[in-house]
Amino acid sequence: MSYARVLCVGLLGVTGHLVEVEADLSTGLPIFTLTGLPDASLNEARDRVRAAVTNSGQTWPNRRITINLLPAALPKRGSSFDLAIAAALLAGSGELPSAPLEGVVVLGELGLDGAVRPVRGVLPMVAAAVRAGITGVIVPLANAREATVVPGVTVRAVDSLHRLVDFVRGTGPLLDPPPPAPAPPPGGPDLADVAGQELGRYGLEVAAAGGHHLALFGAPGAGKTMLAERLPSILPELDDDEALEVTALQSIAGVLPPEGGLIRRPPFQAPHHSASMAALIGGGSGLARPGAISLAHRGVLFLDEVAEMRGATLQALRQPLENGRVVLGRSLGTTEFPARVQLVVAANPCPCASPAGDQACTCSPSVRRRYQAKLSGPLLDRIDIRITMHPLRAAHLMTVGSPSPPSAVVAARVVQARQAATARWSARGWRLNAEVPGKDLRQGRWRLPPDDTADLRTALDRGLLSARGFDRVMRLAWTIADLDGLERPGRAEVTEAIQLRMGESHEYAE
Repeated sequence: MSYARVLCVGLLGVTGHLVEVEADLSTGLPIFTLTGLPDASLNEARDRVRAAVTNSGQTWPNRRITINLLPAALPKRGSSFDLAIAAALLAGSGELPSAPLEGVVVLGELGLDGAVRPVRGVLPMVAAAVRAGITGVIVPLANAREATVVPGVTVRAVDSLHRLVDFVRGTGPLLDPPPPAPAPPPGGPDLADVAGQELGRYGLEVAAAGGHHLALFGAPGAGKTMLAERLPSILPELDDDEALEVTALQSIAGVLPPEGGLIRRPPFQAPHHSASMAALIGGGSGLARPGAISLAHRGVLFLDEVAEMRGATLQALRQPLENGRVVLGRSLGTTEFPARVQLVVAANPCPCASPAGDQACTCSPSVRRRYQAKLSGPLLDRIDIRITMHPLRAAHLMTVGSPSPPSAVVAARVVQARQAATARWSARGWRLNAEVPGKDLRQGRWRLPPDDTADLRTALDRGLLSARGFDRVMRLAWTIADLDGLERPGRAEVTEAIQLRMGESHEYAE
């Protein structure tokens, strides 16, 4: 037999597509041709496969070899096709029977010694195979635990090409996936570590309850970074669908934890303020790769020292924050990544950033304006909550014990508020107040009485709020009502939402 076919999966963004690896061996000058829009790393599979086949004790066919990857119009990249190419080639040359691999997806990179190496993106690849009706997959041993996360598929593992050859010939078994790793113990920063800053903690709680974006301003050492790092500790765990999305993105980026199970905690990404646009949004040559905003999907993207970031990089956030996705066009095609995040930004008031605050500032008004202008109006308009944090006093730091509730207590309140929002909006397909279109809050049964929104309408008419800001204040008011256990917000909740939106300090009683 001079023709054989083995199934594999290619990734375009986070979406997997079933790929048929065809091998045709014919008479003629010995040559290895690879077709089907392979990228540079996939073109190098010729040398990897040749060395792996010969070093595994198999005979390399001295014939004209053509490997085609169908569909040919779909760009292919990466080394995950190596094992399927080797299996198809050996089956086409008559060295292996092809029947044992029919209807089975084969994934893995080959080392020159014939060892099967792990690859990125196994989880979305296996999920794509299941959607295509495949019930069996063969993956590298290091990826087997990750592959078992996907239900409805039988996972077998290999550590070498020689083991796969023995299995196909019926002379040896494949490996079973390792048992699930124990879940990592809960831990991380706790909200009880934050001294003082009652308003900041309250803003963090409202942001967590409604899925709102948050901006923290203030002198260095006031606790902006501490608060932002503790936002994941008060967010609910991800459900199955969300966890699968997040784990797939981590798998594609190659940062999946060693235990390989579903990621249940909301991710937290904090890129350095010198990060490029490609690092933040995603990019790269050929087909784009996910950036920090996609790796923070269903979690928190924290931009510390946001006024130090490049202006163009920050402006690139505007569309993903509205749409919850990133669409990147490159030479080999368009790639789309999910990017539904909670944005938290933190900034000092000026370049000198005196710990004593404005009283000791040495910056001129023009310098302060230029510094603060990095966070432009259109981007700031998309941030729901703005908190100004004042320097701490000695009494805050020297208090014995923690007067503030720990993350577990706040997280319980956040869960209750989110459950109230889900019960209200689930019939319309929304779960968080931040997801509700403004039109639905301004019309119909959810419209608040004119007396309750009088201050809000006045702020809009005076130009203190944009139309987008009007809708975001309405969403904030519903979140505040959910935290207070109210069925609907009243004038007090709307007023408090305006204060949180416009960054006005006010006393918050525990």
